[in-house]
Amino acid sequence: MRHLQLKARMAIVGSLLFVFYAVAATVAYAMFGGGPTVLALVLVGSVLFVGVQYKVGKWAALRSVGAEELTRGDYPHIHDRVEALSRDMGIEKPELKIARMGVPNAFAVGRKGAGTVVVSEELIAALEPDELEGVLAHELAHIANRDVVMMVLGQGIASIVAIVAQWAVLLTGDNDIADFFLAIVVGQLVQLLVMVFVLAISRYREYVADADARRAIGGGEPLASALEKISRGNERARDSAVDEQVNALCIFGQGSGLAKLFSTHPPVEKRIERLRA
Repeated sequence: MRHLQLKARMAIVGSLLFVFYAVAATVAYAMFGGGPTVLALVLVGSVLFVGVQYKVGKWAALRSVGAEELTRGDYPHIHDRVEALSRDMGIEKPELKIARMGVPNAFAVGRKGAGTVVVSEELIAALEPDELEGVLAHELAHIANRDVVMMVLGQGIASIVAIVAQWAVLLTGDNDIADFFLAIVVGQLVQLLVMVFVLAISRYREYVADADARRAIGGGEPLASALEKISRGNERARDSAVDEQVNALCIFGQGSGLAKLFSTHPPVEKRIERLRA
């Protein structure tokens, strides 16, 4: 079975996310007095929230960077390479978009048959054709492996759990200003706890996508060289149009000094070392 370890990890994290979701639904049910009507509202409301989060997540990610259509007339070589790579990977050619992100980067959203790959103008300017091909193969691998879906759903469930935790603090407290700030802190901490599991998948999926890209283009050097240039470009850049949630989907995650446990990407040095091994 292809990528058995990734599928197993996604299954485990998916199960843990369901547990968090079930606990949040139970707490919400208790907070609003119980009963069949409340139960139905909690279940329908939470499912709709996750569904809307998934649908809106793609749109929000594209809108946050101002992504526009990457036309074949302007970039025929990119369309040709994506068509060939998509055919080799057994997926439909995704929609291609371009954005001015302030940094060289790229990300994929969506699923097989409804995917979108976004590349920054800065990335196209910084990379050689074979390096850009390596980056495109990496993003197509994310769509083929369906790991983007897990990331978006994980963020949606983390938001639900955080909202329920905040309301639990507010409804059980004295409803004063101290409870308000406590609810914010508790919500952030609970959301961070849930995201720890999602971020663990985020780091591993980068290694898998790197390996898939290496196989697709016949070697790891072009992507390794691209990661070096992307890393240097992000270090020099002062302004980035990539927000925190979209950053988790990008090929390169900008470091923020947080502990390794909370990073969205593995160290770029290790990725380059694996690609050149």
